Amino acid sequence: MDLVIRNARVIDGTGHPSYRADVALAEGRIAGIHREGEGPRLSGRRVLDATGLALSPGFIDMHAHSDLALLRDPAHTAKAAQGVTLEVIGQDGLSYAPVDDRTLAEVRAQITGWNGDGSDVDFTWRTVGEYLDRLDQQGIAVNAAYLVPQGTVRMLAVGWEDRPATAVELDRMKRLVAEGLEQGAAGMSSGLTYTPGMYADDAELTELCRVVAAYGGYYCPHHRSYGAGALRAYEEMIALSRTAGCALHLAHAVMNFGENEGRAPELLALLDAALAGGADISLDTYPYTPGSTTLAALLPGWAGEGGPEAILARLRDDAVAARIRHALEVTGSDGCHGVAVDWESVEISGVSRSSDPALASYVGRTIAHAARERDEEPWTTARRLLLEDQLGPTILQHVGHEENVRTIMRHPVHTGGSDGILHGAKPHPRAYGTFPHYLGRYVRELGVLSLEECVAHLTSRPAARLRLPDRGLIREGHRADLALFDPETIAAGATFEAPRTLPTGIPYVLIAGRFVMEDGRRTDVLAGRAVRRTPVG
Repeated sequence: MDLVIRNARVIDGTGHPSYRADVALAEGRIAGIHREGEGPRLSGRRVLDATGLALSPGFIDMHAHSDLALLRDPAHTAKAAQGVTLEVIGQDGLSYAPVDDRTLAEVRAQITGWNGDGSDVDFTWRTVGEYLDRLDQQGIAVNAAYLVPQGTVRMLAVGWEDRPATAVELDRMKRLVAEGLEQGAAGMSSGLTYTPGMYADDAELTELCRVVAAYGGYYCPHHRSYGAGALRAYEEMIALSRTAGCALHLAHAVMNFGENEGRAPELLALLDAALAGGADISLDTYPYTPGSTTLAALLPGWAGEGGPEAILARLRDDAVAARIRHALEVTGSDGCHGVAVDWESVEISGVSRSSDPALASYVGRTIAHAARERDEEPWTTARRLLLEDQLGPTILQHVGHEENVRTIMRHPVHTGGSDGILHGAKPHPRAYGTFPHYLGRYVRELGVLSLEECVAHLTSRPAARLRLPDRGLIREGHRADLALFDPETIAAGATFEAPRTLPTGIPYVLIAGRFVMEDGRRTDVLAGRAVRRTPVG
């Protein structure tokens, strides 16, 4: 054996009670499990005494935005230090493959607030397969699975027009999705409050989901509203996926804004009815109440038609900007989930031109606060920020409800997803803290979930959704992607005031049997690989 982990409290990912055991690793896999009192102990070239520590499968982040961070920052300590051994990227319908030169420039501009403008990344790929190959060639800290981004696919085949796709365009989108799945993508994502993906109607999405289903993948939508009409938006995705015969994974399945306070049980009743009827549904959430996206994402969908340059032109035009303001502040834009924006709840967490002191000074302030400092109306502040930072500002939106968060995380199909945006001066702490926050705050302190149950939410359940038969459990023959943590001290160090503080209580993390975290410090090991979809049959 290469390594024997002795005296560990094994939390195996099944949700069953933990047990004391020695676990042996060889050639990147779990080679033996010796329960306490079962005869001769296992031996190996190295022995690690895990007394006082829990050993679990590595955590799977079902909703990550590390598409460029994996290439830009090989150490990727933000995730490795949390015990994350696999993350799913290509989320919310917007990412960097498949693209052509035009589309690549457009998507880089559109999601600058998520990942930076990419000027420090060499974009050598254009297809999904080439992107996954690039991850493997460069070497990455944690494993990564990819979803074909439907908004990027529409950008490539249709452009930025708010209209139904033609038959020829739809055929091209179906081919692009199929090619991405053939090249290893696990499924398809959508961002249906983000342009241009939001311009797709249900018939178009259903046809794309039929392709996903044929390849054994799953559909992961950021659906059309998490605010006004949120339950109708969830119903739409459930109905659409069932018509297509496609597995459904609901991205960051929250119930936000004042309209939805205390309404999580209604969402769960909707899910339970669909599950009882045979639907294949799972979901993810992060254990925090605020959300995070870009400031530009709040704009009405019609303002995004034509792409980033067209948005900027509309913002420069006083008459059109007044219409945008009315949609935001009075009627409630579709980009803001049909809810009139409350500028007191919108906090700037980052700007792309951070070297500009004037722009950087907005970080950590709400739009309303910044407007008061300048003796101007909030829309004036927001508009100027969007123009001067070229749509780059990232925001926190303080619109969630704690009881909804707790209620949804208890559901049997729940998994964990950080939705972590790593870019910006003051990002959401979920990027650095989601998994220890689940285990420290919601297990140890609040008792919302048992330790064994929570670990199952973060390991075997996501592995099952991803159709990865040798991950997510501590079993002989499974991959040795593991986390060793102290249940009594594990905690998220990240806070809203200091969002990049690393967690405590996770001294060891292994990927393929190699230490990526050892004695609480990041090693130089790059053991991660692109995890390609398991073929059907």
